[in-house]
Amino acid sequence: MSASVTRCPGCGSSNIVDDDLYCQAQRVCVDCGSVVSEGVLTDDWTGDTEISYSRTTAVARKPCLNLIKGLQRVKAICRILRVNNEIENHSQAYYTQAYQHEAFIRVSLQKKEVLAGCCVLVSCRLLNWPVTMGTISCLLDADPVVVGAVYQEMIKILNIKAPVFIINDVMEAHSQEYKISSLHVPEELAENSRDLTKRAVALVELAADTWIVTGRHPTPIMMASIYLSWQSLKPNKHRLKLTLDKFCQMAKVNKLKPAMKRIAEMKEVLCKLGREIPWVREAVTPDNVMQQVEDILNYRFALLRRALRTHEETLQAESEASGEDSLPEEAASSQVAEHGEQNSNAPTAEEYELNAESAQRPRDGNDDPHTEPEGNTGGGESQAPAPNWGKRVLFAPPCVVHPKRRRVERPECKDVTGDEDISDSEIDSYIRTPREAREFAQTQKMLSESEKT
Repeated sequence: MSASVTRCPGCGSSNIVDDDLYCQAQRVCVDCGSVVSEGVLTDDWTGDTEISYSRTTAVARKPCLNLIKGLQRVKAICRILRVNNEIENHSQAYYTQAYQHEAFIRVSLQKKEVLAGCCVLVSCRLLNWPVTMGTISCLLDADPVVVGAVYQEMIKILNIKAPVFIINDVMEAHSQEYKISSLHVPEELAENSRDLTKRAVALVELAADTWIVTGRHPTPIMMASIYLSWQSLKPNKHRLKLTLDKFCQMAKVNKLKPAMKRIAEMKEVLCKLGREIPWVREAVTPDNVMQQVEDILNYRFALLRRALRTHEETLQAESEASGEDSLPEEAASSQVAEHGEQNSNAPTAEEYELNAESAQRPRDGNDDPHTEPEGNTGGGESQAPAPNWGKRVLFAPPCVVHPKRRRVERPECKDVTGDEDISDSEIDSYIRTPREAREFAQTQKMLSESEKT
């Protein structure tokens, strides 16, 4: 009933007054006491602006349960890695910012768990804390491929320019994961973490100079360098007979399958350089090369130049003997240029250390070994496939030495209709010989008898 009614519908009296009952206004007849009209809250406009229910009841918006669990997971990972408070605060801020983005709101819980580890990883890299993606994957028990994909998506969304880490920076932290101190293993097997890190870094630098690190996951390379460093520091019979499996069990770390291949590749490089040491008279093999690792690392730049020069002279002698230009001089001399110019007098060890940086940099833009063999096979590409130039040089990227076999697409026969004439030789191939007919009949008879039984 409208609030403008002036008479009571029951008794017809006009003595009507407004009676406010609590917060609801009413119009009541004074004579009979009946309610003429009831005021409705929505009908009474007071002139104020509309306010949402959440703004009138909630003081502050509380984070959701998954966000709270994610922040707790970020905090737990930081405590496990023992990072400082600055990294922990950065990680939580990045997780909160990424979690509220539309790209990570409607995703699975597994991806949100991986996102927590990625936030810790990017915070560690920005603040120069040595942590690898493999370590984060191990803590989360997640696939490294998934962790890498979430990490790349996160830094792209948040517009973070994270620095690329170097193996040498995380080698010290990685070596401390191996429990091979005197407190954990016998004295003949124990090794100091500082000496182990120094030798492992030198081996990784040598592996980088010889293309072993190129395009490889860093964790297996670090495991291989730690294992070879541990054997070469004290190459006694107890260490040399210990395999990688037993070493990982002793050091209480999980073995990585690619580490075995990296060990074989690094031993092969060490053997190539060990054969160039003038005072070593015996044949250098993977079994006895551990005794020469210290000398190889001390004089690795001179040995690299000498090995490349020896390989070039050997190829030239073979080409002269066969009368063919199997390898142009540019292909071999370009590798020599990567490690510096050849000097007639061997420089000292101090000069090697001074020239270490300048010897490693020219590789970035040096493509001479790649371009020369392609030019030689340009005319005969249709006749025969291009030879693998990586097997003719001493050191080459792994993708060149062991290329993947590419599937050859066979051209479709579009002219085949099924009405073509069949030659006599093809018809003869479909007809059974008398012997084949007898054998087929005997087989059918044996099968039928076996089914009956």
